Formats: sequence, C-alpha cells, structure tokens
Amino acid sequence: MVETWELRARFARALAATYGREVPAYDTLAEVAGAVNADFAARHPADAERRGGLARITSERRGTIRLGGPAELRQAAILFAGFGMHPVGCYDLRDAPAPAPVVSTAFRPVDPIELARNPFGMFTSMLTTADRRFFDSDRQRRLENVLAARTVFPTEVLHLAALATEEGGLTAPTAERFVVLAATAFASPDTAADRSWHAELERISPVAADIGGRTSVRVVHLAPRVFDLDDLCLRAAPRGLTMIGRIQGPPAWGGPDVLQRQASFRAAGEPRGVVVAESRGIALTPEGRELCDRLADADSARWEREFPRTEAELEASGLAYFSHRLSGEEDVAEPILYEDYLPVAVDSGPDHLPWLAETLGRPVHDPFTLYRQQQDRTRERTAS
Repeated sequence: MVETWELRARFARALAATYGREVPAYDTLAEVAGAVNADFAARHPADAERRGGLARITSERRGTIRLGGPAELRQAAILFAGFGMHPVGCYDLRDAPAPAPVVSTAFRPVDPIELARNPFGMFTSMLTTADRRFFDSDRQRRLENVLAARTVFPTEVLHLAALATEEGGLTAPTAERFVVLAATAFASPDTAADRSWHAELERISPVAADIGGRTSVRVVHLAPRVFDLDDLCLRAAPRGLTMIGRIQGPPAWGGPDVLQRQASFRAAGEPRGVVVAESRGIALTPEGRELCDRLADADSARWEREFPRTEAELEASGLAYFSHRLSGEEDVAEPILYEDYLPVAVDSGPDHLPWLAETLGRPVHDPFTLYRQQQDRTRERTAS
C-alpha cells in the first residue's frame, strides 16, 4: 500500500518534472534553491532543523492553479483529498490592490505529522463569472459556455482519488496510475480557446484570460522554499534569472522571520519564464497578523521599532503560535511554521468559510484554528 503522504510526495515530484520541462527556468531556480539551502544548513544546522530540516525543505514545493468555477473547484477538492490535501482559508482577490475576479483557497495537509512528511500544497483560485464588477451578462454567458465545454479532471482520476481517500492510500500499480493521471491534468497544451476572446478577457483581467480564455488548466507557479530568500535573490542573477520588482511580504530585518516572503524571477527567452521562490517563518495569531498588516509597506527600520524582536516577545505578547515540549524539567517553546499564503491583506478570514464550504461541498479549515489547536495540544501534553 502506498500511503497518502507518499502519494502526495510522488505527485509533487511529478508536477515538478512536468513543470520543469515546460518552464526550464524552474529547474534553474530549483538548483539555486538547493545550493542556498545546503549552505544555510551547513552554516546554521540547529536553525535549519528548527525550520523543518534540510530534507523537508529540499523537497518542499507549493503550487498555484486557476480553475473555471464551482464545478471544477469541487472536482479539484476530490482530487486533492486523495493526496491528503484539504481546503484551508479563503482569499478574496476581488478586493486586492490589483483586483482579480477570483476567490481562492489552499489545499494542503492539515495534520502536523502529515505536514512533516510532505507539506505540498496548491493555492487554487476559482473564477467568479457572475461578478458584475468584471463581467456583464453576455460575457458571463460566453465564459460559462467555454468552461462547460472543457474537461479538466477525467472520471478515472476522480474515481482513484475517492478510492485513495477512502482507503488511506492505493496499491502500487494503482498509485502509479493515479499520480500520472493527476499530473497530466495540469500538463495540457498551452492553448487559447480563441485568440480574440482571450484578448477580450485580457483587457478585463489577465487572470480571467488565463482561466476563461484557455481550453485547459496549467500550473501557474511551483515555488521551491528556501531558508534564506535574500541569498537566493543574490545568486539568481548570475544564473540568468532577473528578479521582478521586490520581495513580497515582510522585509529582511533583525528579528524573527514571520509568515511568507516571495520573490518572482524572469528568464530571458522563455515565453512562460516567470518563476517564483519563497521563504517561510512563524505563523502569527490574528493580533499578530493585524500588526503585520499595519506594517505591510514599512521598511526594516520601522519593523525594528514596532515589531517584537525575539520569539520570546512574540509568544509573551500573544502574537505568534508556538508548540511546546519538555526537555527535562524545562518547557521548550518552538515556533509553528506558517503553512499558508500571501497576500495577507485580502485574507478573507472565517466569515467567508461557510460560503466556500457550501461551494466545495466539504468543510474549509480556518488556518488560525489549525495553528491554535496545534499549539494547545502541545501545551496540554507538557502540562500533564
């Protein structure tokens, strides 16, 4: 029996291989990320281990896809459940600084043990065709006709996903078939439904064109994680990867890494040459997120003045989540890694979860609740 976590690991590797063939810059970025991580772990072995360890981060990837509506999103939920990935959070990008007509969630493992085995996740967006801020009734009708005519997830792969969910894994031959079919669903030709229609949608939103102007679904990004994103940015340029804009997320500063930082790079001569890398820090409580949001555009000097400078201060002020273990008689607090996504400013929070759960036909986890439960369970164990 190939267990769920191993299915997930194989799926991540299969997607990486396919994406690397489609976007050669990704393989270059992954090589640079591997060197950055190995060097960091050699210089700071204890710190690397506290952040998940070299073995985990070497294989760690998180993807991004865009789907056409509720039907495709429900099918994606069935598929990802077969890999032990469940919907977490709701992100309404229609209200983002650069609005896009999508609502998103993240499919990922929710159990800490499963995350430690393989944390692969997929940030998944759904086109909101009925939103009149973007589409009039005629465009809505045409969009929905285009989307209804395509099949993203074949019946067989959904059947195998349901079987994997029910059984907690698959036999070896069936597992191989499942992974191949699942990866192939996101490796379709980069084909526009109609050039003029694609251009019409492009004028409304590039994201809308990428979804409703195509006959297939593709992996938009597949991001390797690094211990030190600033080091990766320095090493990327000599390898032909030019950074686009600046790093998204908190600045580099003298205190603890928190949440997620992300950098994008462009490779010359590649039509799909934009690739993304990320680093991750401590998961913040709602109060911590509120403070982080207030500092969203602040430089490192302001962070130094206004954000707690140590993990102990973060925990004492209730701004971040920590797990606890006993070392002899001592209660040792260790930061809980942030497993979710930016942009912070458009994280819709628990108010949107019932609507998304109804759309998906299954529960959607609140990320704050997951982190708090993990923290509380470890506190209970150390107290008993």
